[in-house]
Amino acid sequence: MVVTTLPDPRRPLRIALLGCGVVGTEVARVLTGDADELAQRVGAPIELVGIAVRREGRRRDLDVPDDLFTTDAMALVARGDLDVVIEVIGGIEPARGLILAALENGASVVTANKALLAEDGATLYEAAEKAERDLYYEAAVAGAIPIVRPLSDSLAGDRVTRVLGIVNGTTNFILDAMSTTGAGFNDALDEAQRLGYAEADPTADVEGFDAAAKAAILAGLAFHTRVHISDVHREGITDVTAADVRSAAEIGSVVKLLAICELGPSGEVSARVHPAMIPDSHPLASVRGAYNAVFVESEGAGQLMFYGPGAGGAPTASAVLGDVVSVARHRLAGVRGAGETVHAQHEIVPIGRARTRYHVAIDVDDRPGVLSAVAQAFAANDVSIKTVRQEGHGDDAQLVVVTHEAEDAALSATIDRLRDLDMVRGVSSVMRVEGVA
Repeated sequence: MVVTTLPDPRRPLRIALLGCGVVGTEVARVLTGDADELAQRVGAPIELVGIAVRREGRRRDLDVPDDLFTTDAMALVARGDLDVVIEVIGGIEPARGLILAALENGASVVTANKALLAEDGATLYEAAEKAERDLYYEAAVAGAIPIVRPLSDSLAGDRVTRVLGIVNGTTNFILDAMSTTGAGFNDALDEAQRLGYAEADPTADVEGFDAAAKAAILAGLAFHTRVHISDVHREGITDVTAADVRSAAEIGSVVKLLAICELGPSGEVSARVHPAMIPDSHPLASVRGAYNAVFVESEGAGQLMFYGPGAGGAPTASAVLGDVVSVARHRLAGVRGAGETVHAQHEIVPIGRARTRYHVAIDVDDRPGVLSAVAQAFAANDVSIKTVRQEGHGDDAQLVVVTHEAEDAALSATIDRLRDLDMVRGVSSVMRVEGVA
C-alpha cells in the first residue's frame, strides 16, 4: 500500500454522489439514513455533501435537503475537499471525465460503471495510480454478488483457470421463462418488460453487450491481463428459439447466456459471451429468474460459486456501499488499496481458438447416404461426433449432432461444408455445450 495524505481528523469524510436513479437513490438513502452505523464501520463520521443530477426539482423518494442537489457535476467533483466520489451515472461520457476530475482533485472513486471500465479501464487505473487514490468497482460486475474482491484479493495466491458466469439478470429471466413455460423469445421478453426486468430498449441485455463488458472485467481480474471489451466475442439471445430450449432439455440441459473467461494450457486468454447449453447437473443450471451466479475454477481452491441478485437498487447499492466503507477506511488510515494487477499480460486469442462442445441441428433430405455425408463433413475438419440422432421423416427430417470438444474455427468450417452438401437443406441451429466434465 502507498501512504497518502490523511484527511483532517476534525471533519467528517466528505462524499459526493453522481447520479440519483434507482441505484443512486438507494445509495443516498443509506448514506443519510444509516450514517451513524456507517460511521461506526468506517471509524469516523461520513457526510453526503452533494448529489449531481440531470434535472433539479424532480420529485425523488429521498429525504435529503434540496440544496444537496446540483446539475453541475464537474463543479461538484472539482471542489477539492472530497474524500470519496460515487459514480452511478453509467455510460462512457460524461462519466469518464467526471471520474478523472475527481481523482485529479484528490478524491477516491467508487463506480458501478462496467461499460466504462471495459472500454477504458486502463485510463482510469492510471489516473488513480498517479493521484494515489483508490478506484473500486465491486458493483460493476454482478450487483450484490461479491466477485471483484475474491478474484483480486482472496484468490491472489491461487491460479484461476476459468470463470463461467450468468451475469445478466434480464437474459437469465427470459431464458428461464422459455425453459419453464415453453414460451418463445418475444413472449418471454414481453413478460420481462412487463415485470420490470427488461428495459423498454433491451438491446444492451439481449444482444450481450452488458455481459460482454462484465466478461472483460472478470477476465482482467482473473488472469491479470488487460482485456478490452473488443477482445470479447459476443452473441446475444435473440436467435434462441423454443426449439433450441426443447433440444437442450432432451439432452438433460438448459440454455443460459454465459460469460466465459478461460486461461489456456499455453497461457492464452479467451473471453466470450454467448448462449450455451449447460447440463442440469451443473450448479449454474439451477440459477433461476433474474439472479446471477459466477462459477470460478482455480488450481488450489478448486470450484467456487458466487450467487445472488445481480441487479436492482438495493442489491447494487449494497456493493457500492461496501466499497465506500473500504475506501473510507483507507482514507482515514492514509493508505490506498492495491491498484490494477496486469503483471501477466497473457496473449488474448480470438473465438476461433476457443474449444468447447457443440449441439448442431441439420435439416436434411430423408434418404440413404445422408448420415455418412454429414459424418464426413465433421471428420474432414477434425470434429469428432459424440452422438447423433434423427428426428422426423420426409420433409421434416433433421439430424441432431452433439460433438466432442473442438476448436470453434473447426466447427465453423464444418458448418460451411455442411451447407454446401446437396442433401442438407439448412443448418437450423448451432449452440455450444459448456460445463461438461
